[in-house]
Formats: sequence, C-alpha cells, structure tokens
Amino acid sequence: MTVYSIVDGPAGAPVLVLANSLGTTVDMWEPQLPALARRFRVVRFDTRGHGRSAVPHGPYTIGDLGGDVLALLDELGVARAHFCGLSLGGMVGMWLAAHAPQRIDRLVLCCTSARPAAPESWARRAATVRAEGTAAIAEVVVSRWLTPEYAHREPELVARLRAMLAATPAEGYASCCDVIQTLDLTPVLPRITAPTLVLHGADDPAILPSHGADIAAAVPGARLALVREAAHLANVEQVDVVTALIVDHLGGRK
Repeated sequence: MTVYSIVDGPAGAPVLVLANSLGTTVDMWEPQLPALARRFRVVRFDTRGHGRSAVPHGPYTIGDLGGDVLALLDELGVARAHFCGLSLGGMVGMWLAAHAPQRIDRLVLCCTSARPAAPESWARRAATVRAEGTAAIAEVVVSRWLTPEYAHREPELVARLRAMLAATPAEGYASCCDVIQTLDLTPVLPRITAPTLVLHGADDPAILPSHGADIAAAVPGARLALVREAAHLANVEQVDVVTALIVDHLGGRK
C-alpha cells in the first residue's frame, strides 16, 4: 500500500503529522503550513484512495487507515510524532492514539466525530459515488465545508475545493465512506493518554459541534475549543485562530 506524503520543516524538529478530511488532499493544510513548518517537521499525506496515494479496492476499515500512518512513520524512521487530523483524519488520530499510544505524542482533533450520525446517509453517499463518481456530490458536500458568508466572499476557493473533491477517485472516496458508516470509537476514547485538543467549527453542519464536545468529555484531560464563524474546514476559514490553537497545544516555539 503506497501512501503519498510530503515532508516540510527543519530536520531534527518535532514531527507533526497532518491528516486530511474525506475528499481532500495534502493541499487542505496549505494555510497552516508556513507557520507549522517553522516549528515542526511537518508530514502531510494523502489518505488511501485520495490524491496521489494508491486506491486499493474497498471496503476499508479504520484499522487500515491507521495502519497506513504507522507504516509511513516506520518508512520515515519516526518513532513518535504529534498528530493533527480533521474530520476523517481526526478519526484516524483517535484510532492511533488508542491503539498505538507509544507512537502519538500530542493529539489535535479537528471537526471530527467518534461515532458519526446517520450511518445510512454514508451508505447512500458511497452508492452514489460508486455509480456516478465524486463530481456528482461535489457541490452539495462542499457547501457544508464553509459558512455561506465566507463561501460567498471566496468563490475561487470554493471552485478549487469542488475540483479537489471531484478529482478524488470514486472507489477511494466510497470506501472511506464505508469506514465512517460503521465507525464507533467511543469505547476506546478513555484509553487515549496523549494530551488532546479538540477543536470544532461552531457553525459546522457536516459534523455538529456536539460531537466534538462528546470527544472532549470522554478523552481524559482533553480540552475543547469552539472556533467561531467556521464550518467544517475550520482550518481554511479561520486560519490564524486554528493555527494558533494547534501551535499552543503542541508547544511549538514562537
């Protein structure tokens, strides 16, 4: 299984792995990269079935996605790393922190859920994508990534995000929908020992903020931060706020 990755930042700095959301690529973290790469050795990767990573036939499991990260860390010679993931990437982060705690230093979970709502809707989305391709859902899905006001001000960004999602291989996207449809990480949340920041867009319609609050309540010592005027891609809509929260939690030098 080949996972595409990019490494930025100074050699010898603490390693930070950034994991993308469903339907995006390493590019979704571009707003944070300048600040993070000054402080950390930043490893971005395309989730299997996305971007330039391999697209094995599905269905996938959360263990498959987490195992890909562990294999990537082994390939890079990284014994332990910080991890920050958004949405699907955050689900992978929870699995890693619970099942491979020795590999995860500090954890940031963005706009994610331990047990996503409405599993039947994920089954329908996977079926639609397998039948019609990811372009068929791009407009509706991306409309939930940003607040309407921000999207209205940034039409070129919206177009780029739609193109990114539409370019995602149908089998990869649908197989990751299969992961989300069956996911329930709530039993393992109390096992997470990594210092954890849960941040959530206050206006996220894709995964309601209550999901973030539930995670923060279940992970020992976790802290919850609600990001105002942000929907699902809070890191894109509130760049400075989200970046500052990440840096503060991970202890990156100023």
